Amino acid sequence: MSVFEAGMMVCFGISWPVAVYKTFKAKSVKGKSFTFSCLIMVGYICGVIHKLFFYYDWVLWLYLLNMLFVLIDMGLYLRYKYLPVKE
Repeated sequence: MSVFEAGMMVCFGISWPVAVYKTFKAKSVKGKSFTFSCLIMVGYICGVIHKLFFYYDWVLWLYLLNMLFVLIDMGLYLRYKYLPVKE
């Protein structure tokens, strides 16, 4: 297990819930990029595959948790971009 990989995942893990909260609160996706989120998701998927096939350790759960928050953020993006928000 790499302490540095775990540290990176913890930092990202703190950042994603904050991003989700800000998107939910603002009900706006101005300045967000769906493509960027997709690229981040592909990176996490690659990390999960590596953990499953080559180096299984507890950091896998951090990857999965971060993926969940990215999926939530992507869902909010689609919601606020394409469905009208009732105020």
